[in-house]
Amino acid sequence: MTATFIDLFSGAGLFSAGMIEAGLAPVLAVELSHDAVESYERNVAGCVVRADASEAFSDLRCDVLVAGPPCQGFSTLGRRDPLDERNELGLSVLPWVRKSSPRVVVIENVPPFVRSQQWHRLAEGLRGMGYGIDVWELDAKDFGTPQRRRRAFTVASKVGAIARPEPTGTPTTVAEAIMDPTRPVAADDPMNVWPTPRGVASERIARVPKGGDKRDIIKLAPELCPPSWLRMGCQATDAWGRMDADAPSNTLRCTFQNPSKGRYLHPVEDRVLSLREGARLQGVPDSWTFAGRPYPVARQIGNGVPIPLAAAVGKAVVAAL
Repeated sequence: MTATFIDLFSGAGLFSAGMIEAGLAPVLAVELSHDAVESYERNVAGCVVRADASEAFSDLRCDVLVAGPPCQGFSTLGRRDPLDERNELGLSVLPWVRKSSPRVVVIENVPPFVRSQQWHRLAEGLRGMGYGIDVWELDAKDFGTPQRRRRAFTVASKVGAIARPEPTGTPTTVAEAIMDPTRPVAADDPMNVWPTPRGVASERIARVPKGGDKRDIIKLAPELCPPSWLRMGCQATDAWGRMDADAPSNTLRCTFQNPSKGRYLHPVEDRVLSLREGARLQGVPDSWTFAGRPYPVARQIGNGVPIPLAAAVGKAVVAAL
């Protein structure tokens, strides 16, 4: 009989897709975003409910419960505000565990989460319900994802120790993901879109050489730089940066279509990534389409667990079950 799972804070369903690839069957997904719910229904399964996952409302039983609560309050790329109310959302998993009685619980977040007071309270609650706790810090690039993305998985088990997934081989590169001539992005793909750079933004992008970034703009065209750039120098060296075609990408954020937010310029073309290219860097098949306008779609993509990484975690859990 196929083992089942519930997915909390499911987003557009990338974590779920990895669990399904590993051999698990979804019985419930909970997500608050209307667009993400529609995307989940289009691409993953019809068991998604638009609701606030911070309140346990279902008595459905499952073998595995997975959750990806918001990470913004813990991410090193954010303010890391200890008073951010989203920091408490990880604790909302506990009532769901009591109601659904899973044999395994997997909670994904950024690595700083497992060093927070919220995580210690979460782990204490899980241990109080009889779970053994392990933490895996895994990098998506080690599991077939063309992206460097370190994530922490809190694995709570009632089936004994679960073996940590082993890296699958040579990392996939940006070029293999988005520039392979045998697998081009279709011109009529509705997700093959990006904001057209204009004015100063267009001029800045054109000045960034292969592998370059904001530092090259300052050096080559200081007249295109605001006074703050010249005054402060380059603390954020990935801003306005071109991706390295021959390596995995940097971590894909929700703002990957904004060149000021990271190394998100196409390796050779004078533009940012398209939505489809961003999805490929998360291991999303080209058959997927996402609901919503471009920025909400970019959020759905950037917030997800890369599907190959999720599948590797799921396969380790299935082996233990």
